[in-house]
Amino acid sequence: QVQLAESGGGLVQAGGSLRLSCAASGSIFSINGMGWYRQAPGKQRELVATSTSGGTTTYADSVKGRFTISRDNAKNTVYLQMNSLEPEDTAVYYCSADVKRRAWSLQLSQYWGPGTQVTVSS
Repeated sequence: QVQLAESGGGLVQAGGSLRLSCAASGSIFSINGMGWYRQAPGKQRELVATSTSGGTTTYADSVKGRFTISRDNAKNTVYLQMNSLEPEDTAVYYCSADVKRRAWSLQLSQYWGPGTQVTVSS
């Protein structure tokens, strides 16, 4: 009953930019953390960036200074602005959200988007 819809992936040349978007919908009381992960061929999924509802952000060292995560809490949407893309950024990017479904529940559940391909050519 919670869905994440991603958009913005594609093919770009090195040095180019992409902006990924992810909107959460469904039965949601509140969302704590939202973030982006990626998985390159032959590698395990890794954290790219996270953002709390209050705007606190974290970044993987490999993307600091190039990527910017932001949120629109009113729309339950998280963005990832990716600049100065490198071939090493090529991966499937996944959106994630930590969702509280009900006000009377302590449960937080993590939901994932289906992933969007980002390919950066040399």
